[in-house]
Amino acid sequence: MLIHQDCRHFLGDRPCQPHKREGVHCGSCHHYEATRQCILVIKLDALGDVLRTTCILDALHKANPGARIEWLTHESATPLFDGNSLVQRVHAFPGTAWVEIFSQSYDLVVNLDNAPLSSRLATLARGERKVGFGYDPKGFVYPFNEEAREWYEMGLFDDLKLNNRKTYQQIALEICGLPVHERALHLYLSDGERRWAAEQAGALGLRLDHPIIGFNTGASDRWAHKKWTEEGFVALTNEIGSADLGTTVAPQILLLGGQREVEANLRIARRAEKPVFNSGGDNTLRQFFALIDLCDLVVTGDTLAMHVAAALGKKVVALFGPTSVAEIDLYGRGVKLTSDAPCAGAYRTDCDVVPTCMERISARQVRSAVAHLMAGAELT
Repeated sequence: MLIHQDCRHFLGDRPCQPHKREGVHCGSCHHYEATRQCILVIKLDALGDVLRTTCILDALHKANPGARIEWLTHESATPLFDGNSLVQRVHAFPGTAWVEIFSQSYDLVVNLDNAPLSSRLATLARGERKVGFGYDPKGFVYPFNEEAREWYEMGLFDDLKLNNRKTYQQIALEICGLPVHERALHLYLSDGERRWAAEQAGALGLRLDHPIIGFNTGASDRWAHKKWTEEGFVALTNEIGSADLGTTVAPQILLLGGQREVEANLRIARRAEKPVFNSGGDNTLRQFFALIDLCDLVVTGDTLAMHVAAALGKKVVALFGPTSVAEIDLYGRGVKLTSDAPCAGAYRTDCDVVPTCMERISARQVRSAVAHLMAGAELT
């Protein structure tokens, strides 16, 4: 029996999707696509970083026609790839990734993360060519190729990081030797997920034919100072009105967040002078994405929600304190507001400066940015 083991649809241990759908065998299947080479991308976490690294996929495929792209990521990040046909296989780390990765060879290994663990994995993976970062046997991370040196040095010296003016997308594509203009993010929602979100909106009382502004109020534990203040969100809720949108319809405010934001969002809702809608904190990661998709605009810090909103084509007002504003690409649909704190962008996880960098961003500044975007302005 003819078996096309080089086909992109071939799974090896179970029937491929064309066979399941149509009952076809290899000799008569018109879905056959020969895999000309195999590429491994390594990006473990954080979730927002994994999502923004999908910016390389279009250019990778265009530069390597017929390539099979596999992705090694942390198991918590695997839902990011649901419905993404540009990645043929996702390896969950730790899980069985060790066996899966190290039992095969790749034409190209891409590791854009200069963290020691990712760099060790890239070094151990069998690849004819490698770009990004590896791990030297003497015990340190080093750049595989010269194009990765700039990002490598920025990770070592604060002044280089602060002076950077390139977006992460540009840097990632340059490391791979790919055109920097093909940089779209890839996140896909199913019809079922969109229906679920619409049902949730109905249960909350949200009207989908009226403007919805999402307030993403949280941030990761590591970067607690990325999030804006509760006072800021309360003041913004009270200040935004229909006049800011140029319509007779006042915007609806949807509070977004996870388990860590449950109490904060309840406090914001109680303190707001206008009604707000609380999406709760028990949603799955994919449900969180679907709730963001309900919004016309999202106000957020430099967090996963910002990257999700950008990937879904939403307007974004992004607030920056301890992290780099230059690295963020909002695809011409956003406004980036930066703190005037002298240490802004210094990547401090702890801070005793009063007021903090995020406390220096006022509700009036954010309201102005929201008004510009809702009026149709395209900025950064």
